[in-house]
Amino acid sequence: MRGILIVNREARRGVTASSARAVIASLREVCQLRTAVTASAAEAEAAIAAAVADGVDVVVVAGGDGAVRLALQACAHSETALAVVPTGTGNDFARAFGIPQDPVAAADLAARAIASGSRQQVDLGKVAGGGWFSTVLCAGFDAQVNARANRLRWLSGHWRYDVALLIELSRLHAMPLRVETPETIVELDATLVAVGNTSWYGGGIPICPDANPADGLLDITVVGEVTLRDFAAILPHLRTGRHVEHPAVYTLQTDRVRLSGENGWLAFADGDPAVRLPLTVHNHPGALTVVR
Repeated sequence: MRGILIVNREARRGVTASSARAVIASLREVCQLRTAVTASAAEAEAAIAAAVADGVDVVVVAGGDGAVRLALQACAHSETALAVVPTGTGNDFARAFGIPQDPVAAADLAARAIASGSRQQVDLGKVAGGGWFSTVLCAGFDAQVNARANRLRWLSGHWRYDVALLIELSRLHAMPLRVETPETIVELDATLVAVGNTSWYGGGIPICPDANPADGLLDITVVGEVTLRDFAAILPHLRTGRHVEHPAVYTLQTDRVRLSGENGWLAFADGDPAVRLPLTVHNHPGALTVVR
């Protein structure tokens, strides 16, 4: 069993020297491991792509959701499995797959799974003409919050997203949105739209609470036109998933969706900027093998 550990030196939480030694020791007990410490996204993406092309059995990413997204681009529809040691800000991929937030515990879990051959085939979302994503693609207010959160480098965890949300509330407004699926077309003025392969984004917000990354479907959550007062009433329920009960919130499931409208929205996928609307997203069942 051959593996490579990709360590994102820029990850917000990072790992201490002692925990890094423990992570490496756990993994070296179960596979032939080499380590690549990367200082940029381009460097990490190149190292992962080269390892997958070389036929490595497992890529272990020590980083956040952005680093995981880089790994997807090479690991999707390949023979290489992905394991994750979360050291980022949101760590929503780890949350979705029951991976411990502590890096050493996550490495121990990955080592046991590698040794036992435990694997899970999971779905991925893909933007037509663009890249793969594993958690949530969003546009509108939530994408603006994400962009703001990425600039708040002095905060970590869910606090970064909570503060960003409060800052962006003053700019809350609805824009025209068209949601087209094979089953239906919805046109409305919307505040935000989220397309979930898994439930969580923003460091633990279950924006698509019923999303299942193994059902071949994308879950879509749309918040229509709301006043600031209405939106304030929705906010306390975001971290419980009960926001979907509000009459201004619409949900649907499909295997592909096109988002468009005269809004100029930039979509974020797995917490990183992806592409501006219009865009089309497809679900790809079983596209990724996860070690867990």
